[in-house]
Amino acid sequence: MRSHRRSRLLAPLILAPLIAGCFASGGGDDSGDGGGGDGSRLRVALAFPPAEGLSPYGADATLLSRLAVTEGLTALDANGSAAPALAESWRRDGDNTWEFTLRDATFQDGSEVTPAAVADSLTHATDAKPAPAALAGVTLTAKAQGERVVRITTAEPDPVLPLRLSSPSLAVLSAEAYDKSGRVDPVGTATGPFELTKVNGATSASLDRFDDYWGGRAQASGIDARFIADGTARANALRTGELDIAEAVPVAQAATLDEETRRDTATTRTTSLLFNASSGVFKDAGLRAAARAAVDASVFAKDVYEGYADPGAGVYGPAVTWAEGKRTEPVGRAAGKKADGDTITLATYDNRPELPEVAQVVKQQLEKAGFKVKLTVREYSRLEGDALAGKFDAFVLARNTLVDTGDPVAVLASDYTCDGGYNIAQLCDKDVDAAVAKAEQSADTAKRQDAAMAAEARILGSDAVVPLVHQRIITGVGSSVQGVILDPYERTLVGTGTRR
Repeated sequence: MRSHRRSRLLAPLILAPLIAGCFASGGGDDSGDGGGGDGSRLRVALAFPPAEGLSPYGADATLLSRLAVTEGLTALDANGSAAPALAESWRRDGDNTWEFTLRDATFQDGSEVTPAAVADSLTHATDAKPAPAALAGVTLTAKAQGERVVRITTAEPDPVLPLRLSSPSLAVLSAEAYDKSGRVDPVGTATGPFELTKVNGATSASLDRFDDYWGGRAQASGIDARFIADGTARANALRTGELDIAEAVPVAQAATLDEETRRDTATTRTTSLLFNASSGVFKDAGLRAAARAAVDASVFAKDVYEGYADPGAGVYGPAVTWAEGKRTEPVGRAAGKKADGDTITLATYDNRPELPEVAQVVKQQLEKAGFKVKLTVREYSRLEGDALAGKFDAFVLARNTLVDTGDPVAVLASDYTCDGGYNIAQLCDKDVDAAVAKAEQSADTAKRQDAAMAAEARILGSDAVVPLVHQRIITGVGSSVQGVILDPYERTLVGTGTRR
């Protein structure tokens, strides 16, 4: 067993699945064989400082998944299907039970990844309050069966359980990660190719290579990560050689980077305008319809995003390749009413630098239609609580539609149903809930997609959401760097083959 002399960190953390080589890589091969070398440390900037004290089960779960520290039982492949991670295979046993066969793997504390350890980790996730978004509406029980199998039973049939288990918030940690107070500490308790060794609040983190990683040694010896919310600062640091990789480079900064150091990737992230459907001005469906009609979404992709985006078409964009051919017209829209000086609060955050500009354009368009608009812009961590509490009338949000589970229905349930855990629109509509529930029950892939699009039509018909653009994410990559993972799901960024 490896000896660890690292102190426990103050903030609880969780990290997420790694798939080396599943997506396009920037600047070279990401074969995942590790090469066995002792390469230089990578200097990486992430756009979002911790928003929830690095809670294991909230929005922070993907922060360090992009740094290849932990894995779940499964991961997502390039087609959005479940792929092996800590589970090398799985099978369904009846309607409610799945069996996952584990590969030989080791936790970073030297202990073995056993069925009992995996079952314990998943049980902690199911007991978390609030529950991770991937488990919204799902009750599951995980038990060890023999030396290699984890048996997972759900209260109701769950045809997409392997996809669900790819969620960044369902990463597997060893028993040492959990204490009786409910805190979670992944230092030395994860399974990925890089091990977290130090966190400096919301400023930076250090990671070392985990040499016993089952997938082979990483080619970089470690990672020095910085959380830099200011997009211009990220781009400047890359340009001056302080960084090797900078995620989410602002559109306005793209032209300042040499062509060889920027990559743009179609993603499953959609920027939308959400209206508070439960209180305030937009509780009135007629005024939501008026506001939706006032918004000219065609200007955002061309003008604000300077071509690094596609015009908003629905909840799902072009990166969800099957969606366009199945999309139908919105259902159930109310007749619009005339705005007569109604005052509304519009909010967004500046971690993604384009969003304040989007919000300014939206403000102008709504004011032209007769609304009075008060705009609030804050850093995301200072805004999320108020947004989820329904304290704003309207909200500009950039949302990855497949980040939580990879299941297209999951984002609909989370964001637009009465019991949704990320329902900033505060939408509670029985027809929407019924359409989403029908989609959740579909096991056949094609039928599930059809049902998801029928639910999308109901959601768009409520006018609680107006899709504005489907984003292309710009990643800054140093000229000497190879193997950066350009992931449309935004779950991974570095892998065993990432090096300089």
